[in-house]
Amino acid sequence: MKLLIPDAILPSVQDINLDDLRRRGIAGLLIDIDNTLVPWGNPQMDQALVQWIKRAKARGFQICLVSNALPDRTASFAQLLDIPAVGQAMKPLPRAFRRGMELLNLPPGQVAVVGDQLFTDVFGAKRLGLYAILVNPLSTGEFGFTKIMRRLERRTLRRLVRRGLLELESIRSRLGRD
Repeated sequence: MKLLIPDAILPSVQDINLDDLRRRGIAGLLIDIDNTLVPWGNPQMDQALVQWIKRAKARGFQICLVSNALPDRTASFAQLLDIPAVGQAMKPLPRAFRRGMELLNLPPGQVAVVGDQLFTDVFGAKRLGLYAILVNPLSTGEFGFTKIMRRLERRTLRRLVRRGLLELESIRSRLGRD
């Protein structure tokens, strides 16, 4: 269960406190795309998120996209943001996270993963010793399999709360109905 406990749970990417990450020794971010930076399937990124990425880069953070999306989609957002990317990541398998760290030239202790899914983003990060930030998904649109996994995710989060491993307030907005 420890591998499913995020280090931080936030409403959105824009709520990430870069000063706090810097104090923790984090210098690089591996960020998911779908339902983390853009609603699932959406070809456009909100300008506020584009500006957030630019501010993070200006503050010295290295950023790489790590997404299960197809390479063309991943490359399109990487080009928009002028950052490297790993597409068809097959998260939570470690290969793509390791490739992202290689592209940033950073060790695990200096890297945070930002994503909207417990079983891909958080689990993948934690099994490699990376700092894991779970954000709320931007939309309810997603693959059918992911919708099924969301139900399992909510049950797992409730179990973590019952065991005292997470605060209910930190996940309340994710719980919804099953």
